[in-house]
Amino acid sequence: MAGRGVTIADVAARAGVAASTVSYVLSGKRSISPETADRVMAAVADLGYHPHAGARSLASRRAGVIAMMLPLREGMHLPVLMQFASGAVTEARRHDQDVLLMTADEGPAGLARVAASAIVDGLILMDVELADPRVDALRRLGLPSVLMGIPEDAEGLTCVDLDFTAAGRVCVDYLAQRGCGDVVLLGAPEAVYARRTSFALRVRDGFLGRGGPSAEAWACPEDPVSVQRTVKELLAAKPDLTGLAVHNEPAVGHVMHALADAGKRVGEDFHVVVIGPDEVAERTHPQLPSVLIPAEVMAETAVRHLTRKLDGVDVPDLTLIEPQLTLR
Repeated sequence: MAGRGVTIADVAARAGVAASTVSYVLSGKRSISPETADRVMAAVADLGYHPHAGARSLASRRAGVIAMMLPLREGMHLPVLMQFASGAVTEARRHDQDVLLMTADEGPAGLARVAASAIVDGLILMDVELADPRVDALRRLGLPSVLMGIPEDAEGLTCVDLDFTAAGRVCVDYLAQRGCGDVVLLGAPEAVYARRTSFALRVRDGFLGRGGPSAEAWACPEDPVSVQRTVKELLAAKPDLTGLAVHNEPAVGHVMHALADAGKRVGEDFHVVVIGPDEVAERTHPQLPSVLIPAEVMAETAVRHLTRKLDGVDVPDLTLIEPQLTLR
């Protein structure tokens, strides 16, 4: 039934509600219970309902808007997210597009809502999980999209990302070149791993795969007290530790304070490398080497791919940006 033949009555029947309720959910003109709204949005996604697709075709024009789903949730560093948003907005304006920001907690229902309302031409998704529930919704909805991240099943999708697996390997190689035997990745908060977020797991896989039996990965919280406790426990558990890779932007400064409190001389008998923005690594004393997360470049690339798809131009299924290590 998916496609242009689907009507609002079909959606209502699938959701078990009145057609007017479907209209209210899609328009937002009346308050509908979350449970009912979820049923309606699930029906919209299942049936591939596009109420204005015909009108848009007749008008031979686009909405001029792309949606970007930002992960404003636990474990995500807001300044970095704003770099992604800035890159997307800047590049979108070069293509006469505006950007509608959504939050990742809207999930498949949020995708169905914007697709059904026909207010956007395409979608950019961030914080992609390995088994991301939004992927099936994207395939059902048929709206042009680009993922900044790589799910396990990427068939038929367009994905753009930093090569995070290679980034993990780069960090191990840097530490090995400085004579570090035991090395540890202080990674994202546990909640990020629990969601099976693609980028965090790929960094961990690259780090552990390159580091051999002497490498470990620890989840790391973000607040100062918890970071201090984690570093203290880490040093107690691994007294021969001489190298750390930190993939957790808010924790970097706290990690450095904890190492100083423990008498570690970073850059001399202990080495630290960061995966994150340059400014995070530059604010520490001493300044740290880092593998840049090129947020704006990634966002710009995603927008360019999406606009080309809207124009009917083929784009690569997978675009991986090679990690670059900056020494300081």
